Amino acid sequence: MSTPSTTPLTAGTRRLIPLNHAMPWIVAAICLIILPYVFDSRSALTIMNQMAITIVFALSYNMLLGQGGMLSFGHAVYMGLGGFFCMHLLNMVEYDGLWLPLPLLPLFGGLFGLLFALIIGTFSTRRAGTVFAMISLGVGELIAACSIIIVVFFGGEEGVSGDRTMGPEVFGWDFGAQSQVYYLTAGWLLIAALGMYLYSRTPIGRIANAVRDNEERAEFLGYSQRHVRWISFCASGFFAGIAGALFAINFEILTEENLNLATSGSILLITFLGGVGFFVGPIIGAIVFTLLQTVLSLYTEIWSLYLGILFVATVMFFPGGLAGLLAMHVLPWKLGKLGHLIAPYAKMFLPAIAFVLSSAAVLEILFHRRHASVGDHEMTLYGITFDSHHLLPLIAALALAAVSFWALVKMAPALKEAWDEATHMDAPGAGGAS
Repeated sequence: MSTPSTTPLTAGTRRLIPLNHAMPWIVAAICLIILPYVFDSRSALTIMNQMAITIVFALSYNMLLGQGGMLSFGHAVYMGLGGFFCMHLLNMVEYDGLWLPLPLLPLFGGLFGLLFALIIGTFSTRRAGTVFAMISLGVGELIAACSIIIVVFFGGEEGVSGDRTMGPEVFGWDFGAQSQVYYLTAGWLLIAALGMYLYSRTPIGRIANAVRDNEERAEFLGYSQRHVRWISFCASGFFAGIAGALFAINFEILTEENLNLATSGSILLITFLGGVGFFVGPIIGAIVFTLLQTVLSLYTEIWSLYLGILFVATVMFFPGGLAGLLAMHVLPWKLGKLGHLIAPYAKMFLPAIAFVLSSAAVLEILFHRRHASVGDHEMTLYGITFDSHHLLPLIAALALAAVSFWALVKMAPALKEAWDEATHMDAPGAGGAS
């Protein structure tokens, strides 16, 4: 017999749970709406568009690696194929009179990526691990080679270009303005991200996690590991095709670079950098990678070296990625001991910044000494102009890097002690009267 007093609490809880789940998406939608007003330049909109496309692409890859345990070296194939197909649709709209509103184009890119995922997945998902990785590598190289041979579809070395403004207007928008393209991209980002999140919460998404963790046990329980991997593979190909369509809309050209091994490798790096085991991991990785690629590349030619160092350091010291690094602080926050880490972090902040900047200065000086034109000895770094071929700037940067690293090593035990205290769970009753 149930008590009447529990009924309102249960009903309130049922209403609260969907609201808690929807709140992050509502906040994300609001942020996407106001971002163009905060960063109103054309270059900022282009960077944000590229960031959104990379997020969709990285999330689709995480469906393979993070949720299904399938390491792929050819995932760019499905993004590229979806993008090329959409580019041909754009040309059909312009030259053949096809009626197709631009906001629907990513759906067709996703379906085209799904089509090839259905075909390729029938034989590539028979086995996981190294076998799947090698098959994906072979398929990626095969499609990349075909992009040069099958000129009628891939356009050869020049690629395929189109004009997104030739389609019918939607609510008065012809998508010639970069802000209009941004809102189209942001809308599909929300739709695709929500779709992938909901997929991860479905029974098939949960079973994919079980197959990833222990495929023999999943088989023993009656689930076909091959069918589960195949379904996840097809879903991943669909969302990768959406990313390819968004790329086609934004840049209005696709080439062989959009489906080769380098693009597949970069999305692998992005996903690992952000954190494979977290849904927000690829989002963080895509944001960091895009900023390094677009913003940092304006200031230094060796930005890819810094990206590689960051990736290696993340894999070595934070296997959970940047999202895992943030997740480590959830326990201290729940225990109410996050304040124990403020002082150690504050003390290590300046030495850490000094070490990063001085190490970068060493690399920049050495790069300028080696690659500067003949007679060009002057360089400017951090607002300071000096002779890069003189030993004094290099020695000063090395000395600062060594001193700051020594300071970090000396402070590390205090940080570990504070971390142990912040993550220590007090026994029930501890602190009571003795």
